[in-house]
Amino acid sequence: MTHILLPGPASTDRRLVFYLAMEEFVAEHLDELIPADEEGAFFLWQSNPTVIIGKNQDLESEVNLSWCKERGVDICRRKSGGGCVYSDRGNQMISCVLRQTNAQEAFAYYLNRLVENLSALGLPAVSSTHNDVMIGDRKVSGNACFARKNATIVHGTLLWKSNMDDLSAAITPSEAKLAKHAVQSVRQRVTNLWDCGIHDLPALQEHLIREFARPAGHAVTLTDADVKVIEQIETTYVL
Repeated sequence: MTHILLPGPASTDRRLVFYLAMEEFVAEHLDELIPADEEGAFFLWQSNPTVIIGKNQDLESEVNLSWCKERGVDICRRKSGGGCVYSDRGNQMISCVLRQTNAQEAFAYYLNRLVENLSALGLPAVSSTHNDVMIGDRKVSGNACFARKNATIVHGTLLWKSNMDDLSAAITPSEAKLAKHAVQSVRQRVTNLWDCGIHDLPALQEHLIREFARPAGHAVTLTDADVKVIEQIETTYVL
């Protein structure tokens, strides 16, 4: 897969919704950006504290709105389904855009690659029926996807050293949803890779880039003109 990069200044201090818009841009221009024999493209990113709710979720029942407002935590709605996510600088986000138009097959392919990549680090990672990646009984990655005309966008979290107190405060799932996973709190269900012995974030990022790019991927840097188009798409994510 091709590794997509942003031009210098464009890669810093962006809201989370910029990267969601970037996914759409890459999907729309996939044939222009990558060779025909490559399966797709990917990029890694991080953001300041943000809560991202799924396409069909009810905002007020899933998010502690007053807490987020007091602390300046951004809130946005993505165009994929799935559950509510809290992201901060301790969370490594992964975006993957595949030529595969069968969303279910594309999703399964991505999850398998992510599990393989974590397993290569010596972690006992497995995927769950809820599209999560687990280490033991704890979730380290939540994932979702949605289909575009000529591609499927898959994106997911990878908890490295997120602030778990803030995560627990920001997201307020119902007791029924927690019971579904046999836990009493969000904090009880998740863990950081830091707690699994992965302490070097740059090394983790290099590993993910190397493994997702196999077997023959290369890097492509977007142009400043591309960034301006992405910024226009970004406005469609405003709540």
